[in-house]
Amino acid sequence: MQKLKPAVHKKWLIFLSGLMWSGVGVLLNWFAYRWLPDFNQWQIIFAYSIGILAGLIIAKFGFRKLAVKNRNRILEYPKKVCAFAFQRWEMYILIAVMMGMGIVMRTSGLFPKYLLAPVYIGIGLALFIASFVYYKSFFTEEIA
Repeated sequence: MQKLKPAVHKKWLIFLSGLMWSGVGVLLNWFAYRWLPDFNQWQIIFAYSIGILAGLIIAKFGFRKLAVKNRNRILEYPKKVCAFAFQRWEMYILIAVMMGMGIVMRTSGLFPKYLLAPVYIGIGLALFIASFVYYKSFFTEEIA
């Protein structure tokens, strides 16, 4: 069974973590950007003002701490580890629930897009900013 596990050096797992966080952050902002043609000028200002402010706060007080915790956990791993170990397995359940909620909120029509956009911008920006914790570690730390 061990031979089937996609193992990578933990240095590359840190880089993969950064890519995942950046990629999801960009994806969430891309969703919000696609909704802009449907907004009036004040909705655009509202969405971006609240979204950027929320993103900076979430990055500083939430996601950055989580990224540091994840990075430190990865650094404690043996030299080679499963490529999916960049998150604790419990987090995959939370990620699936959040993705499901996002899909329902986007497609149900129950939530106006101009109210969803700040949420998507905020979480997306926070993920993107926090991803640099991983990149900094990848490029500056000596990882054995």
